[in-house]
Amino acid sequence: MAIRYVTSGESHGKALIGILEGIPSGLPVSDGDIDRELRRRQRGHGRGGRMKIEADRANILSGIRFGKTIGSPIALLIENKDWQNWEDEMSVIPLTSSLNKGRNKGELGASPRPGHADLAGAVKYDTHDMRNILERSSARETAMRAALGAIAKRFLSEFGIKIGSYVIQIGKVQSSKLKVKSSEKELLESFRSAEISPVRCPDKISSKKMVHLIDKALKEGNSLGGIFEVFAAGVPIGLGSHIQWDKRLDGKLAQALMSIQAIKGVEIGMGFEMSKKSGSEVMDEIFYKKFGVRSSELRITHHGFYRKTNNAGGIEGGMTNGMPIIIRAAMKPIPTLRKPLHSVDINTKKPIKAAYERSDICAVPAAGVVGEAMTALVIADTFLEKFGGDSMAEVKRNYNSYLKYISGF
Repeated sequence: MAIRYVTSGESHGKALIGILEGIPSGLPVSDGDIDRELRRRQRGHGRGGRMKIEADRANILSGIRFGKTIGSPIALLIENKDWQNWEDEMSVIPLTSSLNKGRNKGELGASPRPGHADLAGAVKYDTHDMRNILERSSARETAMRAALGAIAKRFLSEFGIKIGSYVIQIGKVQSSKLKVKSSEKELLESFRSAEISPVRCPDKISSKKMVHLIDKALKEGNSLGGIFEVFAAGVPIGLGSHIQWDKRLDGKLAQALMSIQAIKGVEIGMGFEMSKKSGSEVMDEIFYKKFGVRSSELRITHHGFYRKTNNAGGIEGGMTNGMPIIIRAAMKPIPTLRKPLHSVDINTKKPIKAAYERSDICAVPAAGVVGEAMTALVIADTFLEKFGGDSMAEVKRNYNSYLKYISGF
């Protein structure tokens, strides 16, 4: 593994902390690059009240000097402004009788929410106070993933690799633009359209329907899930490997996307739809044009091989094939409901309504941004595994040598 990263912090604790190791020296990085991704993660129709409290900004603690990486681990900190309202509940000081009296326990400590980590975590970590579980399992942690992913994106951009996402479904409302895209131009157009949509959907008509559906769920005390699509364009052929199970890039990407809170399914390219069709309908036929030739539909790769379709989603045999990587992730509805479902008090074992904690109605647009971050971190890691280097200059020399090789293949 060329890149390692870890996050720390609780949802209502003082701060989130992240450490990213493996980024070569000499990469220009600014706090603006990181804060831009944090703002994108906070947007989206259906977000909860906390987004009005937090205005996330990353504090760079180490690993960057005079605007460039220096090769050492990069440490970031994002303060939780809402912590001021939770100082007693999230105190690190041993609990005293006076402090215990002042705590706002509510029902949450003993009332697990269906669909959340509450019950399983309480049993696993031997606690009857489920705040110990929900604080870390909360999707608040993804703010730091977005921050670390911003640095990975910045690294990949030096090599012409672009990563983006957009929403293709919320609830039962689907975008009309569901076909797996094969051209970088089409992907970037969808991304730009999504960035001005309140639900990050490139289809204006579907976007309006999604907003209406979210408003309806809010009135009903319900929540909604959906599907987002992440793409990586400009990725060279040959990242990943077929040699061992843990070297396959599609496996790494699937695990990374599945690690995002509330994600319950991931597919590459056409994914599950492939199972309904014959081989001749789904395999992406191979064509060749001389290096440097461009068409209105396709950007011909450095090696000249290309496809007119992209059903495989840019990955074959665990390796990139030169086409854009396309990943779709399904997000379940958020389990915290304003009209709670049935649960059990873990102390008395009596029936009780599940606890309610301030939450979003729909976070699919934000999850797409987190999906971009995780995709960027995986691809950056795989890229550095192949091309190596302790400095950006060294990585670029190695990469340019590879491009020269494949142009003559």
